[in-house]
Amino acid sequence: MRKRVEPVRLGTLEQQVMDVLWDHGPLTIRQVITQLTAEPAYTTIATVLSNLERKELVTSERVGRSVHYSARHSRERHAARLMEQALATSKDRAASILHFVDAIGPDDAQLLRDYLTQRGDPR
Repeated sequence: MRKRVEPVRLGTLEQQVMDVLWDHGPLTIRQVITQLTAEPAYTTIATVLSNLERKELVTSERVGRSVHYSARHSRERHAARLMEQALATSKDRAASILHFVDAIGPDDAQLLRDYLTQRGDPR
């Protein structure tokens, strides 16, 4: 039986914070705030980072007197995880995969073909 993947839902501010961490690497709360377009309160970003840590998307590390937060996974791994979650919610996994492949462009289809060939799955 396939392992059930819990959905990772991100609010708008959570997504913005994750984008900052993916773009800039480990940052303190104050550094995250300076990278955002709006200027949310320090406690708001502290809460968002705490929630992201609870969702296992962020790790924290004490460096001297400050705490640095970093993304636990790459942006690409996160996107793949979202696709896995979408497939897990489908009642017909095969049909969902085929619909997805039908919807991708020729460049992405070639990328997929090349990857499967490289992996040893000729097609």
